[in-house]
Amino acid sequence: MHFQSDEEIHAIGTGLLDRTLPKLAWTHAAHLAAAAWLLADRPDIDAQAELPGIIRAYNEATGTANTDSGGYHHTITLASLRAVADFLGRQPAGTPLHVACEQLLLSPYGNKSWLTQYWTAEVLFSKDARLGWIEPDRASLPF
Repeated sequence: MHFQSDEEIHAIGTGLLDRTLPKLAWTHAAHLAAAAWLLADRPDIDAQAELPGIIRAYNEATGTANTDSGGYHHTITLASLRAVADFLGRQPAGTPLHVACEQLLLSPYGNKSWLTQYWTAEVLFSKDARLGWIEPDRASLPF
């Protein structure tokens, strides 16, 4: 198991916002948990509009440059955020966030390669996809 409590999810989310989350803790699971936390617990933050800047600032604070070839990736971020929103929206009312995050990680979205069902690697890892939203070139997203 990745997460034992909602407090762990909260700590990841607040660590991202205040840029104190250790760089080694910024894993795929943490990315998804932070997105889930923002969507579920922080309605005051427009995740789609603000998450790009939040991640860029976190990257800079932890020594990761946001460039044309590294750091923040816009298409992956927005696709993942949409996937998390869709997944959370299908959970039974009252599901604890850490339980939903565990189920999310057990779903196809828990595998980093889920995006390659919708984008070719050439398109997904292009400069244009890193810097802005690029529509899938393999198949439409299911949400």
